Amino acid sequence: MRNLSGEDLGKIEEIMLDSASGRIAYAVLSFGGFLGMGDKLFAVPWAALSLNDDRDGFILNVDQGVMEEAPGFDKDEWPDFADPTWGRSIHAHYNATPYWDR
Repeated sequence: MRNLSGEDLGKIEEIMLDSASGRIAYAVLSFGGFLGMGDKLFAVPWAALSLNDDRDGFILNVDQGVMEEAPGFDKDEWPDFADPTWGRSIHAHYNATPYWDR
């Protein structure tokens, strides 16, 4: 995953589905750490991603600072993805409209 400046923003580890609607809700990215150690996970709204021109990866139009300040979580302590308060805060961080409001 890269931004428009070509900076590496991490790797998509998981895709989270909203089981009620069947829509893709979030991409879960790993970012940070060294050689996979110390990586934090980040839920990024699917709507914040776009396919790059080569169609071989995704673009997240934020700079690395946004990722460094993003609310992350540990691989053993995932947030409640069904919590609308949590979901709105994640969407706001990435300046994306919540998928349930579209």
